[in-house]
Amino acid sequence: MAVIRRADQMVTKNQNIAMVGAGLMGHGIALILARAGQNVAITDPNAEARDSVIDRIHQSMQDLGEDGTSTANALKRIRVDDSIAAAVRDAHFVFEAAPEKLGLKQQLFAEIEEHAPQDCILASNTSVIPITQIMSKLRNKARAVGTHWWNPPHMIPLVEVVRTEWTDSNVAQSMYDLLQDAGKTPVMVHKDVPGFIGNRLQHALWREAVSLVENGICDAQSVDTVIKASFGRRLAVLGPLENADLVGTDLTLDIHENVLHDLEDRQGPSPYLEQLVKEGRLGMKTGEGFRTWTEAEAQAVRDRVTAHLKKLDNIL
Repeated sequence: MAVIRRADQMVTKNQNIAMVGAGLMGHGIALILARAGQNVAITDPNAEARDSVIDRIHQSMQDLGEDGTSTANALKRIRVDDSIAAAVRDAHFVFEAAPEKLGLKQQLFAEIEEHAPQDCILASNTSVIPITQIMSKLRNKARAVGTHWWNPPHMIPLVEVVRTEWTDSNVAQSMYDLLQDAGKTPVMVHKDVPGFIGNRLQHALWREAVSLVENGICDAQSVDTVIKASFGRRLAVLGPLENADLVGTDLTLDIHENVLHDLEDRQGPSPYLEQLVKEGRLGMKTGEGFRTWTEAEAQAVRDRVTAHLKKLDNIL
């Protein structure tokens, strides 16, 4: 296998990567790793997902603006297997991207561990389930990590590498290096906590956003406008703690002393959010959530997000 050097790390090319799950997340992860020069075997219990995954990967690469040669070279590195045993038998790394069901993920890892090499690194992609719970029944817990890819995984740079209390340091670093070599932006999460880093930050903001509407302070459109037209514009280049250092920790403390006491701090979900769900107001997929949506309006939002992510990828 060819070896190349990136910065201070050495990453081996032509490694065997198994992808268990061929849905939105799985096909995007497979795309990224194949494009980076790794060999990917992808499988899914759903025959329709297996049959369509190559076409979906091809379409996603076109959406990314990949030329025909790059796309063809990546697709040559991907094979579709009809079983977990076949996909993982020679794997150096296994990524699982099944639905967010703890029992299902534990069942899959039991099968993966049965057939994968003993020194293979195992990774679960999840945004809500603690990695510690998913990996708790493995015989060798030291080789297991979490990798929280963001949706869509082939367009969002971040991957959170989540260590459990059992994860070997070399395992976590090997995963970090693999992802960095593939062009991702990995961060190391040293303690397995609900939501990891990104979702804890995101949903702290969402909790306050829901509360503002629930308490009649403003409507949903105003919340979104305020974020998009103010601090949201700088978030891609200026993180919150960078911003605190920029304006000064003394000013940050003054602001916190005057506003934190009045922010939403309930421990459970908003009753207003619970009512929306109870009434079937599930957002764009039903035409109404916090706001009402026509199908054309919903598609315009999806298209705007895709175009924005592509533009950012070209800029950054």
